[in-house]
Amino acid sequence: MSFVPVILALLGSANLSAQEPEPQQVSFERDIVPILRASCHGCHQPAKAKGKLNLTRYETLMRAEDPVVIPGQPDQSLLLELLLSHDGEPPEMPEDAEPLNAEEIEIIRRWITEGALNDTTVKPGPLIDGAHPPVYPCLPVVTSLAYSPDGLLLAVAGWHEVLLYPVQDEIAPPAARLVGLSPRIESLSFSPDGTRLAVGCGTPGRQGELQIWNTASKHLALSTQTTFDTLRGLSWSPDGTRVAFGCADRSMRVVQADTGKQVLYQATHEDWVLGTAWSKEGDFLVSVSRDRSLKLVKVATEQFIDNITSITPGAVKGGLVSVRRHPVRDELLVGGADGVPKIYKMHRDKKRVIGDDYNLIRALPAMYGLIYGVEWSADGSLVAAVSGLGQKGEVCVSHAADGKELWRMAFPFGVYALALHPTGTKLALAGDDGLVREYSLQDGVPLREFPCAPMESQVPASLATDRSSQ
Repeated sequence: MSFVPVILALLGSANLSAQEPEPQQVSFERDIVPILRASCHGCHQPAKAKGKLNLTRYETLMRAEDPVVIPGQPDQSLLLELLLSHDGEPPEMPEDAEPLNAEEIEIIRRWITEGALNDTTVKPGPLIDGAHPPVYPCLPVVTSLAYSPDGLLLAVAGWHEVLLYPVQDEIAPPAARLVGLSPRIESLSFSPDGTRLAVGCGTPGRQGELQIWNTASKHLALSTQTTFDTLRGLSWSPDGTRVAFGCADRSMRVVQADTGKQVLYQATHEDWVLGTAWSKEGDFLVSVSRDRSLKLVKVATEQFIDNITSITPGAVKGGLVSVRRHPVRDELLVGGADGVPKIYKMHRDKKRVIGDDYNLIRALPAMYGLIYGVEWSADGSLVAAVSGLGQKGEVCVSHAADGKELWRMAFPFGVYALALHPTGTKLALAGDDGLVREYSLQDGVPLREFPCAPMESQVPASLATDRSSQ
């Protein structure tokens, strides 16, 4: 019996097995969406549909007024053309950002060649944009509040949106609803001149987003995506040109407010960065983290300078959540898991001794639970803090000079958001129950209470019907 045919057959089989497998078909959900989200959604989303193009959904991508994707014809598809360089010129998209790499472009080309199919397994929810704002069956938890510098507006964090309420004695509907792409809003901060509102937001576990809105036109001026989780602890540089924020990847970052270009990256923390604050001159930045530390960074060199809090194990009991700088001095008000607001000097003027807490100026009255927000009054004479744990929360206002408590109030819910009016006359707070409450800053007298967002029963029937059919 000849073994030649058997050997040849085996060799042929070996050659086939050694060949590279056929490439897997490109998936819109798995391969294309992450590219679009990272590089395109900033300019092509419902709140900022540049060129009338929304790339956040398959349906809106394929139903564009001028089709940008022609299935099976990549060379005739405008989307691909805009991503390629021509005659040595950089590609038109993404604008003012790094071009897509060759691998990403090839993935998009293959997807179009293979028919530009939609294999999305999860049906998209109702369309949420300026024309279709969120509908609330119940009030959402409020995570952030901010008064405008002129004192005329109160910004309230909602779901997918920031609601702008007029500051007045009577209850009034929102003056505007700034509806964006990200569902979770964590941090609000008006620019020093009040012309812009920065929003730290994102999709937990997937994407962080910085939004900057024009407060006069109510239009989204900038949207930039970064890291893999919601952005927190926003603060503007004193000159209003840059925005700092904390990230879940242990980093503090700074971007230019007009372009979104990153100009500072510092990752000396060992856990999530939850708050940031600039020095009075804008030459230093501080950050607080779940790792229990308050750190100082020099802006010009991105250099870590010092741990402002004591580095002795156990000296700071629990992570730090919030930090604010004194209105006219480089002093810092911080709060966190130990429930004790503290005031620190920003800069050390004495050699460190292991175990010291030299920069600590004063500990303020202890509060129930974890401190979520701290604020100075406009003249720096008073400090306020809000806290919560389980079904209980507090607000406490104290004198900054001696730490003596002025007034305190307890609530049957956690309080997560705090803002002090620029006139120094009142404060606003909110939390688990979804109501916004304003009080006199001097004595705690209630001034106003209203729902943070319109309830479903307040939504016009036509709008509810339109949304339910999508």
